Amino acid sequence: MVKNIDHEQRKRDILTATINRYIQEAIPVASDDLAEDFELSSATIRNAFADLEKDGFLMHPYTSGGRIPTNKGYRYYVDFLLSQMELVDAEKEQIIREYKEEIRRLEDALEKTSQIISEITQYTGIVSFLEWQDKLFYKGMSLVLEQPEFRDYEKMRLLIRMIEDKKRLIDIINRDFSGTTRVYIGEELGCPEMDNCSLIVSSYQFKDKPSGRVAVLGPKRMKYKHTISALEYISDILQEVLNKI
Repeated sequence: MVKNIDHEQRKRDILTATINRYIQEAIPVASDDLAEDFELSSATIRNAFADLEKDGFLMHPYTSGGRIPTNKGYRYYVDFLLSQMELVDAEKEQIIREYKEEIRRLEDALEKTSQIISEITQYTGIVSFLEWQDKLFYKGMSLVLEQPEFRDYEKMRLLIRMIEDKKRLIDIINRDFSGTTRVYIGEELGCPEMDNCSLIVSSYQFKDKPSGRVAVLGPKRMKYKHTISALEYISDILQEVLNKI
């Protein structure tokens, strides 16, 4: 009996596996890397790669070698391929524990939150408050600059300059968007200095009013599953903390 093969589903599965592996290893993914996992020949994986590249989801940075995701590939991954991943209980407990010390001032709560975001995600944690148009809290910039994407001095310099330009960064973070969380990938940020970055933004409320944003800045090769769930959980806990101030 001939087995029916859903070629489109296979391509989606290969795209997911390619992006997951690239996120973990930061090197182009070769067909041999996936062949064993899928119990397929390298030639079959290469054919899928070729289709995904033609569709704009993957590219290869060298004449021969593995593939890496494009911005379109990351966007499709975030919008359609990601399954929600819950934080493990130990991480939830760590977040709650970080807020245990008594916080009396709004400013202290926001600064503490930027630190917690950075510690949990291992990227840059950013917090804004809508009424403070000239103030931004961020921690963990060095964690992003240590990523392989920013070993190039010019890319590092441009990113640092962008972060130091608080007005532009605040404008990006405080953009209107529907839903509770928004993911900006590369050029979607509208800022050439951040083309190698992704920014995940979530809203929080203070005294039942939309009040500000919490955000994570990292490379496009970001651990989206973990980062999105962590940011949303921290946003919820921040609201609880603010309601006690």
